Amino acid sequence: MQADSSTREFWNVNSRLSLSRHRRFDSGRGSMEKVFSHFADTISRWTGKPATFVLCALAVVVWAISGPFFGFSETWQLIINTGTTIVTFLMVFLIQSTQNRDSTAVQAKLDELIRVGEGKNEFIGIERLTDAEVAQFRAWCESKAKHARRKSPPRDDRKAARAKAARS
Repeated sequence: MQADSSTREFWNVNSRLSLSRHRRFDSGRGSMEKVFSHFADTISRWTGKPATFVLCALAVVVWAISGPFFGFSETWQLIINTGTTIVTFLMVFLIQSTQNRDSTAVQAKLDELIRVGEGKNEFIGIERLTDAEVAQFRAWCESKAKHARRKSPPRDDRKAARAKAARS
């Protein structure tokens, strides 16, 4: 399939952007966003590794073992409660940022596939609809699928029809 000029232009711009990612942080507009994106990606990759889980589990075991030495005091309990609360609070934002960026990238890829393929262009941008509008759109798609199933013969009949046509 041949790419049209707008698609080629997009990929040329995109490849320039991906090349600029390898440079440290570009100065200028949006540099804080780039710094945060880089930071969030790095932390997300790091925290998703098994070694990080083992490290955190080890910290909890050390904390639990140290309980008798501190007499299971309120300060001892406060240490783990405060630490886990702060880490959880910050991780929520980092994970959400990473999820949003990944979701947006996947959506853009799907939109491009719909645009250049045989899909209906009405699908492009449906992620911005309200839940009720998406439900209506889904119901419309389901009704179209049912209608198409009624019109077309079962799969085995289609294969037989193709084989018969090929013999003719």
